[in-house]
Amino acid sequence: MQDYSLKTILSTFTDKKGNKLTIFNPSPVGGISKSFLILLFLTMPILEYFAIFNKYVYGNIGLVSAIVFYIVFMSIMMMLIVMIVYMTKKSVIKKIEPSWKTYFEDVDLAMVLAVGITPYSDFFKHYSKLLSENLNEEQLYTKLQEIFKIMEEENSELLIAMQKDN
Repeated sequence: MQDYSLKTILSTFTDKKGNKLTIFNPSPVGGISKSFLILLFLTMPILEYFAIFNKYVYGNIGLVSAIVFYIVFMSIMMMLIVMIVYMTKKSVIKKIEPSWKTYFEDVDLAMVLAVGITPYSDFFKHYSKLLSENLNEEQLYTKLQEIFKIMEEENSELLIAMQKDN
């Protein structure tokens, strides 16, 4: 198991401005770059079009069958894209979670990355403000600890309710 720096961990799920990424970037933790994944997603329909509507295939199956094949294969590709994004997010979280626990033992990474309302919903807003300050690793860690405490205080009722639910 490898320990990742705090900036590396944060770069896997945020962009340079501190906004949350839709597709996590596994390249800082040894995976394929997010840019490559997006390029792959954009080229898949084009490649499918050329595979189905070329002279040979189109001549053998006809227009209606080609359109049906295109729609069916496009829906399969959409499912593949969703699965790839899900697996990428899951593998990134699995790789960075042990390192995250060394920095923020009491803060659940899943709650920070959750789409819904959590005690840490404002994390990305606070983090984007910190990026403008050009902090080093230790200063960033200290400021993030303070921010997590502030968010926990602001959302104390929600935290209590979530702890009672568990």
